Amino acid sequence: MGKLIVAEETRILPPYWEEAKVELMKRDRILRKLIPQFGDLHLVSRGEPFSTLARSIIGQQISVKAADSVWQRFLEVCPKCTPAQVLRAGEKLSTCGLSKRKAEYILDLADHFKAKRVNCDKWADMDDEDVIAELIQIRGIGRWTAEMFLIFNLLRPNILPLDDAGLLAGISHNYFSGEPVSRSDAREVAANWEPYRTVATWYLWRSLEPVPVAY
Repeated sequence: MGKLIVAEETRILPPYWEEAKVELMKRDRILRKLIPQFGDLHLVSRGEPFSTLARSIIGQQISVKAADSVWQRFLEVCPKCTPAQVLRAGEKLSTCGLSKRKAEYILDLADHFKAKRVNCDKWADMDDEDVIAELIQIRGIGRWTAEMFLIFNLLRPNILPLDDAGLLAGISHNYFSGEPVSRSDAREVAANWEPYRTVATWYLWRSLEPVPVAY
């Protein structure tokens, strides 16, 4: 796997995407109908590890719309979204609509990056679970946030975020006629998606929220 691309946003098609679409449409009758509805849209990387993680923390336990609003206010205080800029902002982060706890989490994240206590230059070559194990050592980053990072930053093809409400809602809506689903239900549906569980997850998100968003 190559080096991380450092950019605000890159729209390069993930190298596995087209093959994944073909395979998933062969194997899964729901995805066979769903995937063509979104044409050439695909997963987009936000490229820069620190801003991706900061945005993921901001998005925890709030709606996509609310998270986007807070993110835009955050960028007014920290337009470059660098660890040094966030640390300088300090208490000003509370003016962005962040809870005290989330502000603390983002400051801790910035401190980890500035002090080089994370190996972000090595993540591209590490296994999924090894990256998750390193990320969850940072305050405020649990497995869900780490999985969102693997999807939206490293573009890993086979992530199944079972703690994600959107994925469970997408499976409920598309496979169970809106009935509630458990993690084991989701795992059973997803058994046929490997090694492209990220791609299937992305299309199920799109079925609920047609405009692509990044966490």
